[in-house]
Amino acid sequence: MRLLLVEDSTRLRTTLTKGLTQSGYAVDAAADGNEGLWLAGENEYDVIVLDLMLPGLDGLSLLRALRERGQGTHVLVLSARDTVEDRVQGLAAGADDYLVKPFSFDELCARIQALVRRSYQEKNPTLRRGELEIHTAARRVSLAGREVRLTPREYGLLELLALRAGHVVSRSDLWEHLYAFDSEATSNVLDVLVCSLRKKLDREGLIQTRRGEGYVLAAGAGA
Repeated sequence: MRLLLVEDSTRLRTTLTKGLTQSGYAVDAAADGNEGLWLAGENEYDVIVLDLMLPGLDGLSLLRALRERGQGTHVLVLSARDTVEDRVQGLAAGADDYLVKPFSFDELCARIQALVRRSYQEKNPTLRRGELEIHTAARRVSLAGREVRLTPREYGLLELLALRAGHVVSRSDLWEHLYAFDSEATSNVLDVLVCSLRKKLDREGLIQTRRGEGYVLAAGAGA
């Protein structure tokens, strides 16, 4: 899944970008509110992680601007402002969640994943598609009881297809969700990724190609 991180602390921004990327997310990072607002308008994100105390455009103003122009991307506020009034103000401005600094990285990931599930009306942290099970908290996959070990990128691809099981996901949509804004990956990387995932799942017909359209995970996946 693709995230936008808006954080002015160079150290924290670098650390979070590295950690979230290693966890399998595609991450775009902005150092100030104006850059964050521009990126949010240029790209589609699953979740925006937003600091409030930003240079230029502050976080609350950025959040209000997103909501005023009808952008419904889930926003997780990540701020040192820790009073009840601060949290209420952030949620009232349109935030979907609020996490106070300092924080646990594991908790941040859990909250991001919860917001991703909410985007697809999925409350269960385990996605079950026929014999395919995706444990989103542990980022673990099994098929007919057999564990399938995937790279973070392969996992991200499978999770997105599972969330939209039975519906075609276009190549451009996959690219938007799996690769960061400044990615240097070439256009055929998706074909390689899908091929690798199919080999590891070892189940014919599970991931289908719709020529000229994209890919689809069979609605009764693995059954």
